[in-house]
Amino acid sequence: MKTLLYILYGGKSVEHEISLKTAYTVIQSIDLNKFEVYPIYITQEGKWCSNGKHSTTLTDISDLIIQPSYGQASASLGSIMTQLFSLEGKKVALPLLHGSNGEDGTIQGLLELLDIPYVGNGVLSSAVAIDKAVSKELLSHAGISQAEYRTFTYVQWINDLKNLIASIENNIGYPCYVKPSSLGSSIGISRCMNEAELREAVNTAFRYDRKIVVEKEVVGREIQVAVRGNDHPQVSVPGEFIQDKAFFDFNAKYVDGKLIMSIPAEIPTALTLEIQDTAKRAYQILNCAGLARVDFFVDQEGRVYLNEINTLPGFTKFSMYPVMWERTDGTTYSELIEKLIDYAFTRHADKQSISYTR
Repeated sequence: MKTLLYILYGGKSVEHEISLKTAYTVIQSIDLNKFEVYPIYITQEGKWCSNGKHSTTLTDISDLIIQPSYGQASASLGSIMTQLFSLEGKKVALPLLHGSNGEDGTIQGLLELLDIPYVGNGVLSSAVAIDKAVSKELLSHAGISQAEYRTFTYVQWINDLKNLIASIENNIGYPCYVKPSSLGSSIGISRCMNEAELREAVNTAFRYDRKIVVEKEVVGREIQVAVRGNDHPQVSVPGEFIQDKAFFDFNAKYVDGKLIMSIPAEIPTALTLEIQDTAKRAYQILNCAGLARVDFFVDQEGRVYLNEINTLPGFTKFSMYPVMWERTDGTTYSELIEKLIDYAFTRHADKQSISYTR
């Protein structure tokens, strides 16, 4: 019997387009001799759409966009639940939803209620990791080094603007980075050199979130590692993008196509081991499972600062996460997907041992 594989993509998120790129690659890489694939598209309005079992060859990303059959999101979800999620057989969900309403614990909570195994991080780790302000506090409490930062809400900014600016200038200084607390893919992020740019950047960030993070710039290199597994996570060799600009914005990452990977990154063995050990610690502190990419800064003196943990990193064949695994142990893209699915089944089976009655 083939395993029923529900691939969730799109989503009510500004990272909707990135999710489509991920799903397009993943669907074409699934072994159809092992899996019966059901693509499920979620529109930017939150409506759930599916044409049933996948049976045709994709020729373009636009093939993944399905027109909704229902006017309300609740009705569309109800249809998916009764027609697809209720099918008999061994089943697993693969959420490929980047950003809000997908990478933040919401989809994970739904799948928990439906008792469907799913790939990737659970409700808690997803919700904590996507919130940079919260995750930074937890990692700081555990003694993991990070760049100097401040967090504040929209209400605090409106009510105490002058004091917040003074605090940022006195404690962080310029250049600094302003980020929405709960987004990825460099959306809404700005590099600031003075107060005028800071004010503009904060207003931009508040378009995407009601809480933001301001960080001190670390001059040096950006190093990443991939982590996979549940209770005994493995860490890949480090990778690095060769930089030709101070800041990788959305276009640099997804449009220009000019980024050059260096994998393994050319760093000393001792530094590699420190980064790998810190990545594993951070992964476990945030209760991660399945997969994550952990990003670091290394300054000119060799000091390591954890930047962030991404619980659903870019996942096309040419993204850093899968390429780092291929360079680490030869794991192919298709094999990596199946490993992640195996982790999902293992975690789900472990949860079945929990008693919910007295």
